[in-house]
Amino acid sequence: MNNLCRKARDSSKIIATMPTVKKNLMLKIAADALIEYQAEILSENQKDVLGARDKSKHFIDRLTLTPERIVDMAAGIEELIKLSDPIGEVIESFYNHSGLEIKKVRVPLGVIGIIYEARPNVTADAIGLCIKSGNCVILRGSKDAICSNKAIVSAIKKALNKAGFDSDCIGLVEDVSRQSANEMMAAHGFIDVLIPRGGAELIKSVVENSKVPVIETGSGNCHVYVEKSADIDMAANITLNAKINRPSVCNAAETLLVDEQIAPLFLPRALKKLSAAGVEIRGCKETKKYFEYVISATREDYFTEYNDLIIAVKVVKDIDEAISHIDKHSTRHSDAIVTSDDSAAKKFLREVDSAAVYVNASTRFTDGFEYGFGAEMGISTQKLHARGPMGLKELTSYKYIVKGSGQVRK
Repeated sequence: MNNLCRKARDSSKIIATMPTVKKNLMLKIAADALIEYQAEILSENQKDVLGARDKSKHFIDRLTLTPERIVDMAAGIEELIKLSDPIGEVIESFYNHSGLEIKKVRVPLGVIGIIYEARPNVTADAIGLCIKSGNCVILRGSKDAICSNKAIVSAIKKALNKAGFDSDCIGLVEDVSRQSANEMMAAHGFIDVLIPRGGAELIKSVVENSKVPVIETGSGNCHVYVEKSADIDMAANITLNAKINRPSVCNAAETLLVDEQIAPLFLPRALKKLSAAGVEIRGCKETKKYFEYVISATREDYFTEYNDLIIAVKVVKDIDEAISHIDKHSTRHSDAIVTSDDSAAKKFLREVDSAAVYVNASTRFTDGFEYGFGAEMGISTQKLHARGPMGLKELTSYKYIVKGSGQVRK
C-alpha cells in the first residue's frame, strides 16, 4: 500500500499539469486497450462469475462482462475525450480594493482512492475520469471482481507504458483483505480523498473509520410519488421503469407512494403490471385492498434499499404526508413526483431534500451519462463538495491565483 501511494503521489505531480491533448491521448489508448485485450478480460471475468455462483442473479448481472459491455466501457472512456477539460477553468475573477487580480481556478484533487464492490465497469470509469480530471487513482475493488479488475488495469497500464506514459497514475490494490481497506482509510497525507461506492454497509464503514476525507456516495432508497392529479398511464410507465429497468442499481425506485384520491384508479393497474414483471409487492393495509398479491409491509420495508425486484407501497393522504414520508425514510438520493398540478410539482421540488428531484420522470435518470457528464464516479448524497452524479468537475478542487504589481498590505 505504501508503495502504491508513493508512486501515485509522485505521478500526481505529472498528470496534474499535463495538457489536455496528452490526457485525451491517454484516454484513447485506455479505450483501445479494453478492446485489444477483450479476450483476456472476458476470460478473467469468467473466473469471477464462476466464483459467484451462489450470489443473486442481480449480483451476477452487475459482475458479468460481455463483449457488448466492454465496448460500452471503451465508449464511455472515449466520451470523456469530447468533454471540456475542467483543469485550469477560471471559476471566478475579480480585482480587490488593493488592485490585486484574484482568480479562482480549478485544480485536481490529487490522489483519489476508491473502495468499491463487484462492478468491473467502475474500474474503467474511474480510470477515465481521473485521467481527464488530472488525478491519480488507487482502486480497491472487492474480492468478487478481483480477476476482472486486474485484467482491466493490466491492459490499460500495459498500453500506456507502451506509448511512453507514466502508468503509476493508476494503482490497483490486489490484496482484497479487510486490512488493505483499513490501510487506505489510514493513508492520510498520501490519498487526498476516499470515495466508497457500493452498499450501505461499505459506505458506513468508510465514513465512520476513514482518516482520509470522504465523499459519501449514498445508497438509494428512492421514491416515486403519484399525486392525485397524475396521468394514470404516465404514472404507471414511470413507476414500472423506475423499478424494473435495472433493479440492482442505486437509482431504482424502492418505494411507491400513492395519493388516496387516485389510488382506486391507479393501484390496480400499476400493481398488476409490476406483478406481471416479477416484482414482489409489499404494501400497507390500503394497498392490499386494490390487489390480491400484496404482502403486508413492515416498518423496516420503507427504509430498505432492496436492489431487487421488490417494492414497498404506501397510500398517503396528500402531498404533505408523501413529503413527510420521504423526509423520514429517504436516503436523499433520487425522488420523483408524477403530477399534472404545477403547484404540487413546485412544492415537491422545493421541500424534498434529495440530490436529484424529478417531476414526471423516472429516478433511473440519475446517472452521469444521462446528465451529460460522461462516466461518473458515483452519486453523492452528501452536501459538502459534491452532490448528485460526480463527473469531471466534481473531481476537482480550486486554488486562488493572485497577481499584483508590488502591493503590500498596510
